[in-house]
Amino acid sequence: MEKEVIIRAENIHKAFDERHILNGVTLDIYKGETFVIMGGSGCGKSTLLRHLIGAIKPDEGKVSLMGNDLTTLDDNEMDEVRKKIGMCFQSSALFDSKTVGENISLPLREHTKLDANVINIVVKMKLDLVGLRGFQDLMPSQLSGGMKKRVGLARAIVMDPQIIFYDEPSAGLDPIVGAVIDKLILDLSKKLSITSVVVTHDMNSVFRI
Repeated sequence: MEKEVIIRAENIHKAFDERHILNGVTLDIYKGETFVIMGGSGCGKSTLLRHLIGAIKPDEGKVSLMGNDLTTLDDNEMDEVRKKIGMCFQSSALFDSKTVGENISLPLREHTKLDANVINIVVKMKLDLVGLRGFQDLMPSQLSGGMKKRVGLARAIVMDPQIIFYDEPSAGLDPIVGAVIDKLILDLSKKLSITSVVVTHDMNSVFRI
């Protein structure tokens, strides 16, 4: 049975001023796969990731995400595609003024019409999946770096996405906590049948994943 290609980049070129960052990148990522984009700082990993999520468009080539050509979509169409993906940011990107629960529930409150009680149940379920049961009322300032990463991951999966993108998931963490995050990525990919795209320069993390 032929595997389904869920992300396809074809001959991607991107330059900023005179600096060429991507020169003809082509790749296929299959449904259910854990795919690692690896390389040193400044080599274009994050630029490629931004193309794959539709944040920027290539100078040449095209990117297809779940059968949608991202280079042809308008803003509203792109928003609909983004509802089917999750993004786990390097810095966790939590709102300091909101509780853990409020941070995780934000996509549900913005993009669905679910009742508040249902949203609270979903938040607790996602926290349970990342090993933070009962943490919904804490503020980000009360969390360690590893806990913030897990809250960011819970938010990334709260809309039940088909794909999750991870930008340097173990950056800034000690090796033990980094290994915990890597295991969590693998466990969630298996439990939820999610396609995972991981950008990293951490060789130990690469081999674990």
